[in-house]
Amino acid sequence: MGNGNTGFVHRNASLLSVEMTLPQVTVTSDEIDDMLAPARKRLRLPKGVLQRVAGVYERRWWKDRDNGWKQGVVLAAERAMAKAGIMRDQVGLMINASVSRQHLEPAVSTGIHHSLGMPPSCMNFDITNACLGFVNAMTMAAGMIDAGQIKYALIVGAEDVEEVQRGTIDRLNSKTSTRDDFNNQFASLTLGSGAAAAVIGPADEHPEGHRLTITQARAGTQHHELCVADMQDMRTDSAGLLENGIELILDTWKSANEAGHDFKSIEHVVPHQVSMVYTRNFSKITGVGMERIPVTFPDWGNIAAEAVPMTLAHIQDDVQRGERVLLMGVGSGLNTAMMEVQW
Repeated sequence: MGNGNTGFVHRNASLLSVEMTLPQVTVTSDEIDDMLAPARKRLRLPKGVLQRVAGVYERRWWKDRDNGWKQGVVLAAERAMAKAGIMRDQVGLMINASVSRQHLEPAVSTGIHHSLGMPPSCMNFDITNACLGFVNAMTMAAGMIDAGQIKYALIVGAEDVEEVQRGTIDRLNSKTSTRDDFNNQFASLTLGSGAAAAVIGPADEHPEGHRLTITQARAGTQHHELCVADMQDMRTDSAGLLENGIELILDTWKSANEAGHDFKSIEHVVPHQVSMVYTRNFSKITGVGMERIPVTFPDWGNIAAEAVPMTLAHIQDDVQRGERVLLMGVGSGLNTAMMEVQW
């Protein structure tokens, strides 16, 4: 394993807009408990575990079970382009960064590209890196803008967790499920659905934008088996993921500080939204007070790759010009990246 971070300096890229779409259907953790009644009775599991352990009280599902996610991401993307003041034919790159996908191929980006009416000249593809994908996509887009290869990039993503959660509940309610099964699949029940979109463009042409300054990234891939999922099932070593994820974040944080990046004094730190245990641990190890860390997981759950941009979209009106924002993604595997934005 290397003894430092990978560092990216962004020279002429700005975040011009970030928008989100919340699904229409609220599903409470009490409702999940009711759906799990057979399993809870047979395995003698108490009610309220999702609330007490994870701090997740609600999550969202799309009203349209087939196309709700696509409608949501198209709406977020249209809002993001309108707010940025750009037209579709100005976008040279569209990246879909979601974890959720209905098929292995084609790329999810193709359906979104078509639904948005993007021009043939807009290159599109998926970046998949678990919950880190959106931040990775922003870093890649910024590099291509700096290199003069594109002028504007549209980053999109939508998560749709209803099928995974219904399947998990059905498996746990079967007569063969065990307490170990419940522990291994518990994290699946903390997930949430949602969509986000962001536009990145050249900073020198958009003084109103929010400058992307640096990204610090680090890999801890010896832990790639702690959370493994397919399109129906996700199995997680939650304790191992928490312990090793926090360690990876701390190593990245320390190396960034040694490289001269003062993350501790940043006014707004937007970490991936997992649970209250994770968030409090992050606050403790970094020294960033909870008052500077916005949390959305109690109401939305863990929205995978869209958790960071959706949380940023939610708080953006509270960020003052000149303040700094740190976007911190963490993905199963393990990988992490921290991107600084000068608001």
